[in-house]
Amino acid sequence: MENRPPPDPAKLLEQWMEWERGETPPGRVMSNLKTSGLRDLLEELAAKPKA
Repeated sequence: MENRPPPDPAKLLEQWMEWERGETPPGRVMSNLKTSGLRDLLEELAAKPKA
């Protein structure tokens, strides 16, 4: 999806926290994280040189 906005770390964290609080089942959380761009964010972070 080329027209997808860049990942929002705050949104991704909130989706993760919904699972930790037991509000959202794991499968739904994984789907939400995937469509919200978790992979893109992780790839971006992994490509940065380490300080």
